[in-house]
Amino acid sequence: MEAPRVIAGVARIVRDVGIAEELAQDALVAALEQWPRSGVPDNPGAWLMATAKHRAVDLVRRRELYARKLAEVGRDLEAAPPHVDEIPDLVEDPDAIDDDLLRLVFTACHPVLSAEARVALTLRLLGGLTTAEIARAVLAPEPTVAQRVVRAKRTLAARNVPFEVPYGPDREARLGSVLDVIYLIFNEGYAATAGDDHVRPGLCEDALRLARQLASLMPKEAEVHGLAALLELQASRTAARVGADGEPVLLKDQNRGRWNRLLIRRGFAALARAEEVARGPRGPYVLQAAIAACHAHARSYDDTDWSRIAALYALLAARSPSPVVELNRAVAVSMADGPEPALALVDALTAEPALRAYHLLPSVRGDLLFRLGRLSEARAEFERAAALTRNERERGLLLGRVGECGG
Repeated sequence: MEAPRVIAGVARIVRDVGIAEELAQDALVAALEQWPRSGVPDNPGAWLMATAKHRAVDLVRRRELYARKLAEVGRDLEAAPPHVDEIPDLVEDPDAIDDDLLRLVFTACHPVLSAEARVALTLRLLGGLTTAEIARAVLAPEPTVAQRVVRAKRTLAARNVPFEVPYGPDREARLGSVLDVIYLIFNEGYAATAGDDHVRPGLCEDALRLARQLASLMPKEAEVHGLAALLELQASRTAARVGADGEPVLLKDQNRGRWNRLLIRRGFAALARAEEVARGPRGPYVLQAAIAACHAHARSYDDTDWSRIAALYALLAARSPSPVVELNRAVAVSMADGPEPALALVDALTAEPALRAYHLLPSVRGDLLFRLGRLSEARAEFERAAALTRNERERGLLLGRVGECGG
């Protein structure tokens, strides 16, 4: 949970994301060694941040090339007491931490890196995702993702990329990648690809904080406000998406009284700002926010305007084509027009290489077959989906659907 903040804070000192990640890991190892003996400190995050920063300053001291940086950023740390009991005094205010996270996002999304490398590196550094989780998120093989991360760190160090939030044209050039990775971080928190938990709220909060910060920095960018609106509206459902025992709760079964009305209002306001400053056709994040707003406006699942959602997905597919968008469009079509036309859309996706290991494809297909009364086929699809997912909570849900299909 604390790793992204520690990496971001240390990267501001050492100006190298690879070294920053190593120092953050060193601090985590130190905690594993010391806390069992001394006890967990009252502020574990501050302890980790201060320990990593002290090590960063020690590293800078040992390198003459970083003498100037030491003079600029090390003065306050030089005066700080080295004892771990007093380390919490070094914790920075939340706004400064957010600034560091935003700098880290823009650094990891520098144009010297390929688009794929930017996504992989940012998910690794800010999302704290493992190679396997990143591979699932971007639908790519694990060895490929591992190579992208290693090469990206080397490239940033070799090119001496500054650790900063850029301005003007440089910021606009990186904006698309920044929005994409913030969205991917949120998605991993909203529906974890692996593990025992269906949701990882810490990742959602980090992504939402970054989106809000970006919206304040770029008030005239419609897609920035669109992303902020989308995340606010999606985050509003978090409490209703899991049951008392942590099991997933489907949208149709959620208690909408548990949806966060404050986040919904913030989402509506951000969407209104996006539409106010938009120039030309709506972008993909504004369209997705409009889809999320349809759900937020509906008093119940049955009141949802599925025809409008299907039409918005059609616009999104034209604006930003992807097999995942087509799969979501099929779900909306099934609700608006019935499962039969939707099944034709899903069947057209079964040959997509990117969806070969994507558990939601057989899950959606199984649901459509179930609604058509083709229970034996539905059972096979749910079984395949359960075998593909790495999230234990989701596997339990899918195996429950298997049971609904009978023997």
